[in-house]
Amino acid sequence: MCGIVAAVTAADDIVPVLVHGLKKLEYRGYDSAGLAVLQAGRLVRRRAVGRVTELETRSAGLSANTGIAHTRWATHGVPAEKNAHPLVSGGLAIVHNGIIENHEALKRELEAQGYVFESDTDTETVAHLIALELKRHSDLAEAVRHACQRLEGAYAIAVISEMTPNRIVVAREGVPLLLGVGDNASGHYAASDASALLQVTRRIIYLENSDLADLRPDRLTIRRFDGAIVQRPETRSQLSADAVELGHYRHYMQKEIFEQPTALASTLEMVSAASSLQPGLFGADAAEALRDAESVLILACGTSGHAGMVARYWIEEIARVPVTVEIASEYRYRASVPNPRQLVVAISQSGETADTLAALRHAREQGQDLTLAICNVVESAIVRESALRFITRAGPEIGVASTKAFSTQLAALFLLALLLAKQKNRLPETGEARHLAALRHLPVAVRNVLELEPRIAAWARRFANKQHALFLGRGRHYPIALEGALKLKEISYIHAEAYPAGELKHGPLALVDKDMPVVAVAPNDNLLEKLKSNLQAVRARGGELYVFADQGCQMPEEDDATHILPLPEHYGLLSPILHVLPLQLLAYHAALIKGTDVDKPRNLAKSVTVE
Repeated sequence: MCGIVAAVTAADDIVPVLVHGLKKLEYRGYDSAGLAVLQAGRLVRRRAVGRVTELETRSAGLSANTGIAHTRWATHGVPAEKNAHPLVSGGLAIVHNGIIENHEALKRELEAQGYVFESDTDTETVAHLIALELKRHSDLAEAVRHACQRLEGAYAIAVISEMTPNRIVVAREGVPLLLGVGDNASGHYAASDASALLQVTRRIIYLENSDLADLRPDRLTIRRFDGAIVQRPETRSQLSADAVELGHYRHYMQKEIFEQPTALASTLEMVSAASSLQPGLFGADAAEALRDAESVLILACGTSGHAGMVARYWIEEIARVPVTVEIASEYRYRASVPNPRQLVVAISQSGETADTLAALRHAREQGQDLTLAICNVVESAIVRESALRFITRAGPEIGVASTKAFSTQLAALFLLALLLAKQKNRLPETGEARHLAALRHLPVAVRNVLELEPRIAAWARRFANKQHALFLGRGRHYPIALEGALKLKEISYIHAEAYPAGELKHGPLALVDKDMPVVAVAPNDNLLEKLKSNLQAVRARGGELYVFADQGCQMPEEDDATHILPLPEHYGLLSPILHVLPLQLLAYHAALIKGTDVDKPRNLAKSVTVE
């Protein structure tokens, strides 16, 4: 949620840098945007409800060498200009990502001190608190440091003040924030994501929790909240500018759907030429950890949770290891039974998902230190706090509705199933070779499915006027039905639900009529005949069927109410990865026809970094 950009230079105009950076971060929040700069030593603020382009128009004519900017996804306070960041207190301005959990108590204290609140946000509390501390400590960094010691919650902040021109102070606790180092002491920068800074630098420093950085044009200093000076390593971002450009595609979601063959090839690169699987894929200590694991606990949210559900079928079938999949936001609020010999797997695209990170920490607090992160971001908190890790190589995913991150998570989880089996001597050499061959061919198989886009787009036209849809799947394809329903409602706003097809007669069949399209995932597996019976029940009640079936499934003949789309091949255990692709395309094209904002659906943001 929300995106921060900040810049301080000796002479350059940073307003274009701030605006361009916000455009790259708009996937993180887009109900309002704003910036504040020190122009000739005076604080100037511009804010706008809606997209960054509106802010760009309002910022015409501004020029400064110090400034902060923000694109917002509302938590406290409705989308409105009064709630847009930056928030100010006197000659001080602040932008903030996250949630301040004790803001109400702080607000009462600050009101008693005479501070007047003009917004509905928790952020204004931080602005006034820093202003109060600035009266007590004449140095801006010291004021921010003392204020942070009183904040409870998860946050990243950037602050400027008229009292200290050519200076920005930033801090983070539980919400990602990184620094950009300008070449030849040309300036320093901060942002929520490296993509916002590629325009000015590739030299990146990742801040850790309880870090505070003091940025000036020619130097930067990093302190802990206790005042101790620390050094953080500088890395060079490998993110290419092309990776975050739209190119010839209409939307980032479409681009990312069609990047899946490449993303999967990159994720599987380490096994593409291997004759056998090595546990080192998951870390130096993985061999012993996987051998000793008695069970697996998967923690994830949303789309990553669906990946975990598929993995349960794979791990239990291939490795014969029991698996529990928990919604991360629920796990730490119930009385679970810890097992120190249980492998805890945290799945997150960003590695900063607040619920998943909190669940991982809760598991560790219970003595479960055998942890594994499956994530797309190397320097993320979930990766840093896990004993083992597998970095998917999906590349940046800008569209809010996850696509390539999901398929690469599935690939990583399939490797986990194989390696668990191998470490427990449950994977014969012939089976290992067969699975490796299937993984090598997977990018080609995915590319073949994507060629069905024109036919799927034609189906989507029939969805545009629907209000509801039902998705059905069985076995390891039930989570794929869940993912298809999620994609449709995320971006087209058509209400969609998914059920195991065997549950149809236990309630959902009551919803079926001519106005309820029923989408079925029909792989050619041992549950196919049972699925066919479930689909006959839909036809008998006047429902309209849309079936994605493998070759050779011998589905009912097509008619006005039965539509069959054969996939190019059946792919065995890896079939879920192929079957999710047409569901992604169906959702994308339905949203196109309805005219919704595909990449930035209402009320949603890409990175959920608060509970």
